[in-house]
Amino acid sequence: MKVKKLDGFMQGVFLVSALISVMAIILIGIFVFGGGIPFIAEYGLSNFLLGEKWAPSNTPAAFGILPMIIGSVTVTLGAIVIGVPVGVLTAVFMAEFCPAKLYKVLKPAVNMMAAIPSIVYGFFALQLIVPFMRRLFGGTGMNMLTVILLLGIMILPTIIGMSESAIRAVPKSYYSGSLALGASHERSIMKVSLPAAKSGILSSIILGIGRAIGETMAVVLVAGNQPRIPDSLTQGVRTLTTNIVLEMSYATGQHREALIATAVVLFGFILLINGIFLLIKRKEAIR
Repeated sequence: MKVKKLDGFMQGVFLVSALISVMAIILIGIFVFGGGIPFIAEYGLSNFLLGEKWAPSNTPAAFGILPMIIGSVTVTLGAIVIGVPVGVLTAVFMAEFCPAKLYKVLKPAVNMMAAIPSIVYGFFALQLIVPFMRRLFGGTGMNMLTVILLLGIMILPTIIGMSESAIRAVPKSYYSGSLALGASHERSIMKVSLPAAKSGILSSIILGIGRAIGETMAVVLVAGNQPRIPDSLTQGVRTLTTNIVLEMSYATGQHREALIATAVVLFGFILLINGIFLLIKRKEAIR
């Protein structure tokens, strides 16, 4: 009887925890969409999403966020181009090729990267990457390419950790069967084990995208924060998140509503990314 009561109590604890998580998401959604949708309806969806000018202090004020949308999408894609190959290949090395002595050092180092606050990453980029970019391309060194390199580094712990776990979760019989058919160690890993772990690797990439598109404080320090559509990777950029954090402290009235509406667009990007991921997972399950 005591065991059954304990099981029932723990089931209740788990249920309450799950409901709290769901309610938190619902409340965030109500706050963001409730505050942003009325402004978008009043200002005009096309004017808001496709407007190229952000000038809250002008008369009349302009609240076009297209430069920030392009900035967020571009730096996120750039970070994925850098972070995914490096992260996945590092995970393969750690799971299948890394010597035990090196692994004891490498694994804690990757975990430590995940624990470093984003502002510290930003300071690192400000002291090392920005001067390098300044010498290489001129200008201030605070540009889109600097942000891409920084975010590419910041998403590595997420991709490495989850991808390694996914690779280690692949049944060893897959690898053994490939060896029995005459494949080499390297070919068995790259052609059998790695494809079998693609679901977990895809999950790590999705989380990496979420980390990159939602990063704020590190990006503020090195992006240049110019609300315009950049002509090249060596120009300054402003993302959706930095646009909110730079101006929310003093924004009032319609300006504040526009920033909340910017959060709606950011929320929409996250929902879209997760929706695509769930769709891909569902197709894989059907197969």
